[in-house]
Amino acid sequence: MLIDNNPQIHTITPAQITKVFYPYVIAKTEAGRYVNINLSDKERRDPLFWESIANIAKTKLWVPVGERFHQLLSYDWMLV
Repeated sequence: MLIDNNPQIHTITPAQITKVFYPYVIAKTEAGRYVNINLSDKERRDPLFWESIANIAKTKLWVPVGERFHQLLSYDWMLV
């Protein structure tokens, strides 16, 4: 089951990464709101993260973002 099809889960929103410039990542939510993605210290220091997030922005993929803290979620869209 996909998380976005589950009406009980309201803490995750799909977003597209629109701007990537160190140390910021800006995303546009499905509702059209722009949010600054909060990054961990580990993400900020990781060159592979920056390369990956730039590629995600370039391809305009939708990523899951936590609504409350505006963090990228690692468990994707699948509900276990």
